[in-house]
Amino acid sequence: MAAAGGRCVWRVLAPHCRWALAAASPRPPQPACCYAAAAKNAKKGSQKAKQEEAKKKKGIIRRPLMSKPVDDVYLTWLYKRPSYNVEEAVGMLKKFQELDFTHPKQYVYINVFLDTVLQKKKKVDPFASTVLLPYRFTDEVNKVLVFTENEQEAEIARENGAAVVGGVELIKWILEDEIQVDSYVAVPAIMPKLIPLRNKLRRKYPSTKRNSLGHDIPKMLQLFREGLEYTVEDERVIKTRIARLDMPTEQIVANLKTILEDICKFKPSSSGPFVRKLVIRSSTSEGLLLNLDGLLPEVEKVEEKEEETMEEDDEEKPVQESVST
Repeated sequence: MAAAGGRCVWRVLAPHCRWALAAASPRPPQPACCYAAAAKNAKKGSQKAKQEEAKKKKGIIRRPLMSKPVDDVYLTWLYKRPSYNVEEAVGMLKKFQELDFTHPKQYVYINVFLDTVLQKKKKVDPFASTVLLPYRFTDEVNKVLVFTENEQEAEIARENGAAVVGGVELIKWILEDEIQVDSYVAVPAIMPKLIPLRNKLRRKYPSTKRNSLGHDIPKMLQLFREGLEYTVEDERVIKTRIARLDMPTEQIVANLKTILEDICKFKPSSSGPFVRKLVIRSSTSEGLLLNLDGLLPEVEKVEEKEEETMEEDDEEKPVQESVST
């Protein structure tokens, strides 16, 4: 009986003992070059696979259909994205609000896509600006600090709604974050004393480019207290609100054109059209692509026509030279 029990135990433990002995026995060392060659082959294989996938993606071209969709439900990638005049688009946003039973006083937003590429692989630096709209759509007022050491200018600033007025004594409080406001304006006489704040304020540092440095304190205060501030995001996109949906269409269009005029001021003289695409939407609706005809400033239109004529002249020159020869 003892012998039979020993055999049963051996049958159960034999496979485990063999595995343990095999793991304990030393294996012959393998050269590192095999692993390096395998890694290189794996990299080459992955690169070839990526190249083949890129070729397949390039080969698949989805051409949009020429006709407009008849039904309300359709595949959007089969058709060109429709563009609308600004008055038509605003009317559609108001209809969407009525059909969806959403809040009538929701905000209207725009997304402006810019062409910031210049010659020699350069780009337009991202910028920020503040613009005073012809029709206000909110009662919010920004807090503005005025730097001046003149008592008369300080009194004028207080009368026009400045949140904080002072001189060099404010520098320490600003550096220690004891004073926090939305914008900073200054008169030219005090600017040499404000150099310690350059790195702290950065874009909000008073400058003539942002219209935050000058002698007309009431005008600067009105701009930065009631104005709309926007910035360039992702190097080429501006996203900002421009009005409320319950405002008349004429006022919404006027605010939109004012913002576009201010954006086009940052366009370099050597570049082509600055605004490439414009999308308008409300807080609860989809985005509608706008037709740029009639929206861009006259300078932008003239430059577009000049570029077209230059291209036509370049095409005609070789033909004339061949005829003359």
